[in-house]
Amino acid sequence: MNQKKENTTPSNFIRHIIDKDLAAGKNEGKVVTRFPPEPNGYLHIGHAKSICLNFGIADAYKGTCNLRFDDTNPSKEDIEFVDAIKDDVQWLGYNWNELHYASDYFQKLYDYAVDLIKQDKAYVDDLSAEEIREYRGTLKEPGKNSPHHDRSIEENLDLFERMRNGEFEDGSHVLRAKIDMASPNINLRDPTIYRIRKGVHHHQTGDEWSVYPMYDYTHCVSDALENITHSLCTLEFEDHRPLYDWFLDQLDVPCHPQQIEFSRLNLEYTVMSKRKLTELVNQKHVDGWDDPRMPSIAGLRRRGFTPASIREFTNRIGVTKVDNVIEMGVLEDCIRTDLNENALRRMAVLRPLKVTLTNYPEGQVEELSAANHPQKEELGRRTIPFSRELYIDQNDFAEIPPPKFKRLILEGEVRLRGSYVIKCEEIIKDASGEIIELKCSYDPATLGKNPEGRKVKGVIHWVSAPHAIEAKVRLYDRLFTEPNPDSSKDGQDYHDFLNPESLVELEKCYLEKNLADAEPGVAVQFEREGYFCLDKYSPKSEPIFNRTVTLRDTWAKLTK
Repeated sequence: MNQKKENTTPSNFIRHIIDKDLAAGKNEGKVVTRFPPEPNGYLHIGHAKSICLNFGIADAYKGTCNLRFDDTNPSKEDIEFVDAIKDDVQWLGYNWNELHYASDYFQKLYDYAVDLIKQDKAYVDDLSAEEIREYRGTLKEPGKNSPHHDRSIEENLDLFERMRNGEFEDGSHVLRAKIDMASPNINLRDPTIYRIRKGVHHHQTGDEWSVYPMYDYTHCVSDALENITHSLCTLEFEDHRPLYDWFLDQLDVPCHPQQIEFSRLNLEYTVMSKRKLTELVNQKHVDGWDDPRMPSIAGLRRRGFTPASIREFTNRIGVTKVDNVIEMGVLEDCIRTDLNENALRRMAVLRPLKVTLTNYPEGQVEELSAANHPQKEELGRRTIPFSRELYIDQNDFAEIPPPKFKRLILEGEVRLRGSYVIKCEEIIKDASGEIIELKCSYDPATLGKNPEGRKVKGVIHWVSAPHAIEAKVRLYDRLFTEPNPDSSKDGQDYHDFLNPESLVELEKCYLEKNLADAEPGVAVQFEREGYFCLDKYSPKSEPIFNRTVTLRDTWAKLTK
């Protein structure tokens, strides 16, 4: 069903539960899971954990996993998000057994709600939202029954039907379960089952419905209708489990799935709240949901992350019942490891400085051979043009070198990667004193050989000026300067920790000609610089490359 795993998935408490269920003969030996996102935004790395868990469990036990959209709040949902979620799940390497929408069950959910009313276990309440909160009580004080708690079954059936027919305004009536207003679990204090949403167009059912079911009611019934065996959700729903079970115990549903909670993913230097991510997009702090700085799967994909690296990340962090915060370095190490193993190597000069080889024949061009990957001969070789005029990186030359500087200096030598040894003979500056060119000589006897009688330690990258591709390069970094941007410090909120250096754009970078056939989202290593990929929106006339990740964890040094 799914792509093969990169590593053996470690056991966890959820697998132990399933193992016991199978040993006891529960569910006829079947394992059926589901991934149930709400289509009100793009998926993020936290959802990737749930995707890999649900599909991975199904795969491991030769079961099935459904994709079901929890589309019960049409005012915040959009078909754009539906399509994006489908793309993300498939990009991660998974295929669902069945595709469902909660809206597929709207009629059945309504009929089940009618059944609850007939059992005198649900009633229509006229209290306002504020009054309902007041009547519900607090964690320390019990609630009290609504004045409408004891309406007759006949009156409740009539009112609920009129709610459906659109006779009432939004907020004027709700349908509530009749459970226990004195329960220590506040979720059981007559929770709302249905609310009115008139005139809101639904992306699947159009204008058919004026009432929409609440999540706690919809979710458990949908699970049961799909014969889900293990309903996996995050820890914030642990206190909702008694309500999940209560609904299923009252209704004549096909099965009673088992809800199991696990800790959600919290990642440093980002936010996971969909509300806050939506604010970042709407307030233009980022360039859309797929901005490469976003923790969205679409953003990670655009940045050059691979499905394998994200699946490996979810393997490494594991599945527990304890909330914790994962270091960003763990995610970055997963993509570094993957790309170090698989990414092709290319040369790119991000901050160009012109070099003229004064003793190299004018008009001559050599085709030098270089490996596409230093450890993988099977990936082949490429040719790189070498000419009289080159570009090197400004950081690889120092007029006044710092201690232990092993790159190019005046009257000093350095090897051009995979090429010749050159010596800087002269520095050319403009009227402002800025270095604009180096006049150098090259040693023709040093191609693939060490120079006679001297040792050259430094090796720098380069590109041939006449053959290079001009490009824009975007250096993406962590979106926030604080590991926990949600933490409140002196009245600040997460906006105050936005990293002003999270995007640095470099114009007029020069890349080797082999990058002309780069594919969007497919990362390559710019030798000595990091891993980069062509942006999906890059125009052909002006290629744009995004930095996926640096070669080393530079943040680890900054925080020591």
